[in-house]
Amino acid sequence: MIPCDLSATQARRLLSSKQLSAVELAESCIARAEAVNPAVNALVSYNHDLMLTQARDAQREIDQGKPLGVLHGLPLCVKDMVDVVGFPTTYGSELYADNIATSDDPMITQLRQAGVVIMGKTNNPEWSAGGNTRNAVYGVTANPFDLSRSAGGSSGGSAVAVACGMAPLATGSDTGGSLRSPAAFNGVVGFRPSPGVVPGSQRSLALLPLSTSGPMARTVADTALMLSAMIRPDRRDPWVSVVEEKSHHNPDSYTHLPSSDLSSARVAVTHDFGFAITESLIAETFLDKLHRFGHVFASLEHTHPDCHGADRAFSVLRGLLFSGHHRELVRNHPSKVGPNIKANVKEGASFSALDVVEAMNLQTQIYRRWQTFFERHDFIIAPTTTISPRNWHELYPSEIDGKPMESYYHWLSMAYASTLVGHPSITLPAGRDLNGLPFGLQIIGRRGEDLATLAFAQELEALFNTVPELSRPQVDTKSLCNAQPLSFSEGFLGFG
Repeated sequence: MIPCDLSATQARRLLSSKQLSAVELAESCIARAEAVNPAVNALVSYNHDLMLTQARDAQREIDQGKPLGVLHGLPLCVKDMVDVVGFPTTYGSELYADNIATSDDPMITQLRQAGVVIMGKTNNPEWSAGGNTRNAVYGVTANPFDLSRSAGGSSGGSAVAVACGMAPLATGSDTGGSLRSPAAFNGVVGFRPSPGVVPGSQRSLALLPLSTSGPMARTVADTALMLSAMIRPDRRDPWVSVVEEKSHHNPDSYTHLPSSDLSSARVAVTHDFGFAITESLIAETFLDKLHRFGHVFASLEHTHPDCHGADRAFSVLRGLLFSGHHRELVRNHPSKVGPNIKANVKEGASFSALDVVEAMNLQTQIYRRWQTFFERHDFIIAPTTTISPRNWHELYPSEIDGKPMESYYHWLSMAYASTLVGHPSITLPAGRDLNGLPFGLQIIGRRGEDLATLAFAQELEALFNTVPELSRPQVDTKSLCNAQPLSFSEGFLGFG
């Protein structure tokens, strides 16, 4: 196997046994990126010489027999919302096109301590606002399974880089599905942890956190391995669940996931949570997949927690946060701000204090109904997205099966249902949909039971690998090598 196509756990094992060098792995990832990135535009800022220097340093430590971190020598791509010293951090915004990071984000510091080799930065929408990865700084990122289709967002660049073998690991972040949706669109694994598992040094004390960082990889084991390096004490985050050594989130537990008995699991399945407008093609694909594996559980019930008020609660709380963060940008630089940010700020400014209180109450009510639901069920399985990937020229879906969307993010409702209640959620590749494009299944566990959720997903993944219709789809990298550079496409730069 070509080194860049190895899983992170495979590569780490070969590096430790000196059957593969960190330099060989880095060179393989660089070669893959140079060959396919022009077609997809996932990696937007990189320094191959610096990457090779890091790889040589990593290999020297291996040769000297030094203790190795859990990610030692493994290439990592970083979403362009996170500072990596010496690299641009543009946030996909024209206003920050020349912004060079002078220090590492604390999460990057932690990942470096675990031994990663930083490859570069990956594309995201402006300020991560949107489910289609495109902006006025770096342009659009295309889906490697169909270059006319969206990569999803907002962590679309990371998902495409991992799917194409540019790196085995990548960072992502997730508010309303920004990690899970692109992972599903591109046939990789993306995990949104429970709030506080992965600290955010800028997190506010107010409200249950809607946004969190998380890992992206090609397998569940790789995702868990990366998560083990992201868990850390950080008192700057008021929601952090890891304080010194007092935590049920023990990082070492994630390096080797425990077994999970599928035959004892009580599983609930739903294609819409009772409120999400879902494409009929997705609902049909979901049922087809269920028929191929649903028999393995102790029970499988077509049901869902009561999510009444989810749309309203998410709209208000999300709008409040975006308006607070970006109001001054829109006011002072309206010509340099894209349509999604303007829409967010306008919507957020329209809500009153009473609207916010009512939204918080709705969120609390939904949360408590979910806890009651999980007394009778162990996991929920659902489609990760409401649609199959659409043309990337379409900034966001304005309709689904002829039904209009209320906002540019409304189509992400299958993902933000679990965001509101803070439950861990992982998207697992499950073959292709009826359009022939990657299809992702979302697995949601109890809040705080991240380890159990990952273990359950790993058992399902092993089962899926034995069924051709459920196994992870593979990118045809040869066709990407021969494709026209995406930057030649009309409408490549900006918002369409």
